[in-house]
Amino acid sequence: MTELNRKVASATRWSLINTVVRRVGTFASGVVLARLFFGPTEWGLYAVGLLVLAMLLSLNEMGVSLALVRWEGDIKRFAPTVLTLSTASSTAFYVLLYFTAPTVARLLGSPDATLMLRLLCLSVIIDGIACVPLAKLNRDFQQFWRTVVDILNFVVNTAVTIVLAAMHVGALAFAWGSLAGNLVALVGFALAAPGMLRFGWNRKLAGELYRFGLPLAAASLLTLGIVNLDSVVVGSVLGPAALGLYAMAFNMSSWPVRMVSETARRVSFAGFSRLAESPAEFAAGFTRAMGLVVAAAVPMCVVLGVLADPIIKFVYGDQWDGAAVALQWLVVLGLVRVTVELAYDGIAARKRKTLMVMQGWWLFSLIPILIWFAHVWGINGVAAGQAVVAGLLVAPVFLFVLSRMGIRVGDVARACLMPALGGIAMGLAAWGVHHVVGNGFLGLALGGLAGVVAYLPFVWPLVRSLRAKREQPTEPTPADDPLILAAAAPEVS
Repeated sequence: MTELNRKVASATRWSLINTVVRRVGTFASGVVLARLFFGPTEWGLYAVGLLVLAMLLSLNEMGVSLALVRWEGDIKRFAPTVLTLSTASSTAFYVLLYFTAPTVARLLGSPDATLMLRLLCLSVIIDGIACVPLAKLNRDFQQFWRTVVDILNFVVNTAVTIVLAAMHVGALAFAWGSLAGNLVALVGFALAAPGMLRFGWNRKLAGELYRFGLPLAAASLLTLGIVNLDSVVVGSVLGPAALGLYAMAFNMSSWPVRMVSETARRVSFAGFSRLAESPAEFAAGFTRAMGLVVAAAVPMCVVLGVLADPIIKFVYGDQWDGAAVALQWLVVLGLVRVTVELAYDGIAARKRKTLMVMQGWWLFSLIPILIWFAHVWGINGVAAGQAVVAGLLVAPVFLFVLSRMGIRVGDVARACLMPALGGIAMGLAAWGVHHVVGNGFLGLALGGLAGVVAYLPFVWPLVRSLRAKREQPTEPTPADDPLILAAAAPEVS
């Protein structure tokens, strides 16, 4: 392996550890909070806060921090200007949110969320400062230190949230916990990447940074709009209790996205950027990477879809069973998101402005369909609308753009064929065994185990091929590049 490959492989392993630890912990804490302290209404208020925070975080640093990952040269030369820009813009966005919070909360159908918004969104300013040392860690593939800091963030966040929930603070417990964790993370990132929190200004660099970052920030905002438009529709049309149920279903459907995409994306953009000038290697690496992330995501999506109702009742309790049908539709969206987010990073490395057009098409396709479906079928209709638009209107557009970049649709389809067939076999096996054994832990465990056994024969050749590539001591080829190693993260033990 080359030095770059070794760095990416190490970063991917730590990224996987980071993702697994935090997601398992988030799941466990969510179970505690949902069973003991909060119902759909409180969860809905928190979902409103997260929705607004996510929108602000997509724009707060105007995309300039990504230049720290993408640009060549000495990072210390332009990091001070990046820090100044990101901190100033983040503060401006928070001030705007503070004064408009009552109106925003009312428009989202949750006027009681005003204080939640003002408190939770202080994290925007923290993020504007922390994005610079964090980008330095990502640029250098220093995922070990990011893992340490992220886990500290999670521990503090969870502890504060649970303690305050037990003190009957209500949904504000989420906001205080998030703020405490983010402050710890800021200190941790500053220590892990010393010298990055130094303000400065270079007018020429600022112009170049904005020209680089604004297309990515706009595309990111559109992406967040796509992901969160459904919550806006549910909250404004159906109210906070329905939003709580929908948010629970969406969070569960996002497990595959978070486990697979977050692991790969911490290193994939940097890896894509290194290959951007070599179209042949880029295309070959991307195709194989797509097959790998699909192979990793399919098992979770299938199990969640086939066993949605018994999983929700077993994990969170009967009060959440209204989210089951929505979850079945949303896992379809989750699988599409896994593939689209990998494609997003690939396109961002070479055709940033194209992303805005693509994401705009996705967002504006969703608006009429989600509003219509929400009025007719409630949260189940919103979930179905998401899946229909993503699968029938958006995925073909991404495939078309990738084909214009030299990535053949047939090659991508062949890479995903065996995981898709394995998913069908897995679904049939899991459903059949659970139907025979029944509900409860035993039925879920045996159904899941039967599904895995049915799935393995379809993807085992892919696993063996990946291991063989790793053991080859030869110089890197298109099939042995950093992108593949990043996407292979779910196979790392």
